[in-house]
Amino acid sequence: MKKVTTRAFAVLLLVALTLAGTGVFIYRLAVDGGDWATFYANQSIYSEGVLNRGSVADRNGLVLATASDEGFHYADSPDIRKACLHAVGDLGGNIGTSILSMYRADFVNYSFFTGTTAEAASMKLTLDADVCAAAYNAIAGKKGTVLVYNYRTGEIICMVSTPTWDPEYGIDFDANSEAYEGAFINRALSSTFTPGSVFKLVTLAAALENIPDIWQQTFYCDGDTIIGGQRVKCSGVHGTITVEQALAHSCNCAFGEIAAQLGSALISQYAEKYGLTSSHMLNGKIPTAAGSVPAGRGEIGDAAWEGIGQYEDLINPYAFLRFIGAIANGGVCVEPTILYGESAGTTQLMDPNTAQTLSEMMGYNVQYEYGAGTYPGLEMHAKTGTAETYGGTHAWFAGFITNANAPYAFVVMAERAGGGYYVASPIANATLQKAVQKANG
Repeated sequence: MKKVTTRAFAVLLLVALTLAGTGVFIYRLAVDGGDWATFYANQSIYSEGVLNRGSVADRNGLVLATASDEGFHYADSPDIRKACLHAVGDLGGNIGTSILSMYRADFVNYSFFTGTTAEAASMKLTLDADVCAAAYNAIAGKKGTVLVYNYRTGEIICMVSTPTWDPEYGIDFDANSEAYEGAFINRALSSTFTPGSVFKLVTLAAALENIPDIWQQTFYCDGDTIIGGQRVKCSGVHGTITVEQALAHSCNCAFGEIAAQLGSALISQYAEKYGLTSSHMLNGKIPTAAGSVPAGRGEIGDAAWEGIGQYEDLINPYAFLRFIGAIANGGVCVEPTILYGESAGTTQLMDPNTAQTLSEMMGYNVQYEYGAGTYPGLEMHAKTGTAETYGGTHAWFAGFITNANAPYAFVVMAERAGGGYYVASPIANATLQKAVQKANG
């Protein structure tokens, strides 16, 4: 009897273990099945490590990449292939944040119940390939990124990162060479850079909300000033100026003094409040790099450098695009999306009155400093930035246009390429001219 009881217990234990194991397997299948099915060793959907099904098109239906059992192909235009590469990806999966990499399961039509199917999936993006090509040509071989999005709908019209390559011919370059440094990284999403004077918009927002007499104050600039024992140099000699003139002239002396009044901790809080130190998820799927605006060591001079976008400030271009979009849209950030027809929601990023004032002052910049004629046909509100780094100066230009059919916010960053006005501003103009042309049909 004892032997029968022991055997029965053993059988029950074995059944229990089998059921538990089955349960764990089903759970893992539900959670990880998509990753298992889309792993590169699955020869039913990959040919020598290359996806053999699916296609990606731009907002106008232009096929940017397509794969089948007969091989893989990209757009006919070499410029479009290169311009859209980092957003779309290459079929070898070299760009981790690309559509082809992040949405592998969607392209193979994986289902928990049916596994993978033979039918190829297609995906339509918000990108306009012609606008991306215009940005690629305008950046003209410099390292950097160009981002344009509709701040009312959230649709990303342009996402270009350089250096790039022609995916039609595979990796036919030395990835370790200086010319192709960071070629596998989408600088719009996965990198951070010293922002320089575009960050003065953050400092200005903090000043508008925390310095009651900011409009009554004047500042004196004779080319440099001493703040907290540190010498802050300016790019010009501006004399006695108001805060509005200080932004238009991008005066380091004035903004260093404003930052000193605010303090480093408050400036850092505003950068965090505006999402500039956070990692974001494009379409809830594609991660971005987190920025960093650390509070100084309590020294006034550190606050001055932080407030003018230097010190240890590092900003991700995508995060700054959200910030600019909120200024343009009355304080509300319509979250960017790269998937056509998909909404990513909204975020109340700043006070509407602050957004309105920043918008007006960015318009003043263009009218009285940059020159409206520099951007023919564009209703431009913008801010330049020239960020000093050990290897050279990053050229920034960020802002938005209010053209009727083209409510677009933009960020341009050219890495170690020179001044914001002379380098980044023409890139933005060429890109936006094409974007408005396409928007107007």
